[in-house]
Amino acid sequence: MTQNTTAASAGAPAWECDQDLCMTCGICASACPVAGIDAYDPRRLVRMAALGRTRELVEARWPWICTMCGKCEQLCPMGVRIADMVRGIRSLRERDRVPGILHKGLAAALETGNNLRLPKEDYLFILEDVAGEIREEPGFEGFQVQIDRKGARILTTIHNKLVNTHTEDLKHWWKIFHAAGESWTVASENWEGTSWGYFTGDDAAMKVMAGRILEQMEALGIETLLWPE
Repeated sequence: MTQNTTAASAGAPAWECDQDLCMTCGICASACPVAGIDAYDPRRLVRMAALGRTRELVEARWPWICTMCGKCEQLCPMGVRIADMVRGIRSLRERDRVPGILHKGLAAALETGNNLRLPKEDYLFILEDVAGEIREEPGFEGFQVQIDRKGARILTTIHNKLVNTHTEDLKHWWKIFHAAGESWTVASENWEGTSWGYFTGDDAAMKVMAGRILEQMEALGIETLLWPE
């Protein structure tokens, strides 16, 4: 415990102060949805970090196999922050060597407000198209998608896949809002609800994207955020 206290007082990241607590009990591995892929095992990752083999982990594929679901952390009896450890390791990878879809997605989200580089007019067309499909269903004849509605109670972000390959999934939230008479809205710009900075270990980018959502809430006078991602 002395070593952990020393690391913390020296300003080391929190995850670096946890690694020596691991008992290699295996509960994390039993809960991990990707354990076994390329011999990935959360226990091995933690032990390598404890042994100072950080550079090997930075160069490895393992940290990018992790889904960041956090099940390992939730079940760890010693409270080792494994998902935070993975994020910390990812942050040490040179940005141009971050796996392609993540690196490109983050760059696109920072530049355009969404990782698809979807133009605003196309995005709004998709939203209205989905709203039109909802209106065709019994009981939803008057449904309207709420965009940039000032004073709404809820702002809901949108996962990029919901305006790409899973547009049907937009309908579930919207129909619940309509049936409940809820006051809600979505933003017309910077609507991306996936924190690409989180998944790439880029805290500065994560702050930018979270800040955009906060700015939307303040500009529209909204008190509650629904962040489905």
